[in-house]
Order: sequence, then structure tokens, then C-alpha cells
Amino acid sequence: METNSESDKILAHVDGAIGWLTVNQPEKRNAVSLAMAARATEVIEQFSKDDGVRVIILTGSGDAAFVSGADISEFEEKRNDAKAAAEYHLKSSQMYRAVKETEKPTIAMIRGYCMGGGVALAASCDLRFCSDDAVFAIPAARLGLGYRRYMVELVLNLLGPAYTKEMLFTGNCFTGAEAAQMGLVNRVLEKSKLDSFVTQIAATITTNAPLSVHASKVVVEELLKDSEEQDLERCERLVQGCAASEDYAEGRRAFMKKTKPVFMGR
Repeated sequence: METNSESDKILAHVDGAIGWLTVNQPEKRNAVSLAMAARATEVIEQFSKDDGVRVIILTGSGDAAFVSGADISEFEEKRNDAKAAAEYHLKSSQMYRAVKETEKPTIAMIRGYCMGGGVALAASCDLRFCSDDAVFAIPAARLGLGYRRYMVELVLNLLGPAYTKEMLFTGNCFTGAEAAQMGLVNRVLEKSKLDSFVTQIAATITTNAPLSVHASKVVVEELLKDSEEQDLERCERLVQGCAASEDYAEGRRAFMKKTKPVFMGR
């Protein structure tokens, strides 16, 4: 079934404390147009501001693809020379940055093809889980395109230089098992078990202390930066904030009474 508007092609809903973003253009293997990228950015920003959302899951509609990359049908009009390509990247990169920079934990649930910009979108997430039929590739060299610095950095931080170069130089496809070996995904699941596994991981995160999860995310991201760019004072403030929080008191109380803590994020 073909979809017509960006609200149809980027679906968003909240289930409990989990925000779901689904790329919904299955007739194009969930390729993402500029308008879809803009809509996805809006959704992530909305989830980021919603105190009721504690985890965000990104996935693709159907079983064929997570995201197969940018919508190539736009390239002749919107990416036909160096200037247009730079403008295209500036606009599309806002989606990756929104996912990468949100304070909420993010999970990519990947089925089928994860190609080009789909790899960058997955790499923008904190956690990545894929089905055993997933296929990963960055075919920029086969199109004559360069892969922008920010997108390379997302992949490089996960794979390291050797595997990143292999993906970029060859444009070859990699299986889910190979992606896990390279460090691109956390785990490979049987196709029939992927949804339940990811939902359970997300549910577990939602029941943990939000301030603690957020502090952990920030500390890891800061430590990945060059030493001169690290905001270690921010890291210390967040850790101290956890120690002074009501949630820490709740965690101690629940531990001593052997009950399940109820964390409020304060």
C-alpha cells in the first residue's frame, strides 16, 4: 500500500513509557525522503520533551527493511550537484543529530535491509538489535557519492577504522552475524523473537531510574570525545544529582524491603 503524506510515512505512537517511530514507506524499502527526515526529526523532538516517554524505539514498516537509505528518486532534483548535495546533507543530518543527541535512550530494531543512511540512523541509536535476515551496507562508492564526515563518525565510533573502511571502500553487504562481529549491532535475534526481545529490553529500561540512565548515556558519550572536548564537569554533576535524588532514596528503600522500586525521575 502506497502512502501519501509524511505523517503517513513516519508513524509515531506511545505505548506506556515507550515512544515508537516507524519509517513507513515499504514500497521503497523504507527509503527516507527529505520531508520524511524532517518529520522524523519532529517526532524525536516531541518524544524528547515528553516526560512520559523514557525510551524511544526506531524501526521500519514490514519485514523487508529497516531503512534502505535516502530516497534516490529525489537525487536528480535535490542532489544533482555539489551545492545541492551539501544542502541535502545539511537538512537530512538533522534527523541523525536529533536521534543521537536526545536525552532519552534510543533503540534501533532492524529487520531486513539497513543500507546507507539506514546504517547511519541505526548508528545514531544507543542500542541496535537485528533479525537474523538483516543485511547491512553503505553503497555510497557504488553511486559515486562521498559519505559525509558526521555520518562516517557515527559508524567509526562503533566499528573502528578497519571495518568502517571496509564498508565504505567495498559497498559490500554484511549479514547480521557479521554486523554483530564488527560491533555494529548488539545482538542478532531470530526474526520471530526480535519484537518481543526489543520490547522487553525497552520495558526494562523504563523501570530503571531515569536520572541514572541519562547520566550513564551522557558519561559514555562524553568519554568518546577527544579529551579537550569532554565536559567532565557535566558528567560529575549528573552523577552527583543521582546520589541526591529521590529515586536513589527510593532505590535504597526498595532494596532493604525487597520490593520493586518505583522511580519518578527526580
